[in-house]
Amino acid sequence: MAFVYIIKSLVNDRYYIGSTNDLKRRINEHNKGVSKYTRLTKPFKLVFSQEYDSLEKARKIEYKLKKFKNREIIDRIVKEKVIKMGA
Repeated sequence: MAFVYIIKSLVNDRYYIGSTNDLKRRINEHNKGVSKYTRLTKPFKLVFSQEYDSLEKARKIEYKLKKFKNREIIDRIVKEKVIKMGA
């Protein structure tokens, strides 16, 4: 199993999108400052996750979401609790 997740910084209110095969471990890494992209804006709150059958599929969805660069789309995903696109 794999996940696409969205976390929100409690410091600057920005979202970070990622994918992983171990959601709990990955969120802990973000909050401990292990990730160089999120180190300066921790702590984070998990606001969304969606499960996929493979990490490859989750990474494709992550990439597509990051290409949007649109807060409204991410806000809608968080609110509706679903990503409505395929890999």
